[in-house]
Amino acid sequence: MPTAEGKPIWFELNAADQDAAQAFYEAVAGWRITPSPMLEHGGYRVAEADGMPVAGIRGSMPEAPGFPGWAVYLATLDVDAIASRVVELGGQIRFGPVDIPHVGRFAMVSDPQDVVFALMAATSPDESRAFGPVPLGTEQTLGQGVWIELATPDPEAAFAFYGALFGWEKLGAMPMGGMGEYAFIGQGDLRPGAVMSSTATEAPARWNWYVHVADIDATLASVRERGGTVLQGPDPIPGGSYSAYIADPAGNRLGVAGPRQPA
Repeated sequence: MPTAEGKPIWFELNAADQDAAQAFYEAVAGWRITPSPMLEHGGYRVAEADGMPVAGIRGSMPEAPGFPGWAVYLATLDVDAIASRVVELGGQIRFGPVDIPHVGRFAMVSDPQDVVFALMAATSPDESRAFGPVPLGTEQTLGQGVWIELATPDPEAAFAFYGALFGWEKLGAMPMGGMGEYAFIGQGDLRPGAVMSSTATEAPARWNWYVHVADIDATLASVRERGGTVLQGPDPIPGGSYSAYIADPAGNRLGVAGPRQPA
């Protein structure tokens, strides 16, 4: 079964210190992180959850200027065509499209509000396990991405852009008072996340993603112990779990989501 257009299929951290990032995220996300076995990948590190690759950590490369923090990779069958469509819709191509040996073809792009994301056409016919279903009802998605979230200065323009690019629609919304609304996105069975106003919420304009953890309180304790910061939460979310927004010691932001364990 082909991967749906726009589905999150990879998450990647641009880290100035890969060793420090590895130590932090192994403790916080419960990942096993190892160097890619492919020499062509130049020291790229792969994070695994339950033996399945879900994310990568790379160092800065002069030929591919780094974008700060985590990048969200969205699936497409034709990177070149969709990258051209990004430009037609008022966005930019920031890097690529280029081939990654044994992985696929990708490009870094930005939407008309200058929010960066990546496009990827994977070589492998196997479905990516980087992103799992919501709600967080079982442990099968531990360590995987379970939600993506766009903070943008112009939510309506974002819906128009991503709708034209991937066919996404507005699938309801949750009012947040003076902070506007938390509007859900997707198409058909793909409902990967939500859009909110960065201006009203004072959140950085960016794509964020949430990783599923086994114990939200233990995770946040580990964040603090490892020199990170809890920026928000834990806050209750539908289904009985909790979410929080953190920053690692280098300031890179990430969401975490999971249950509270009985006392």
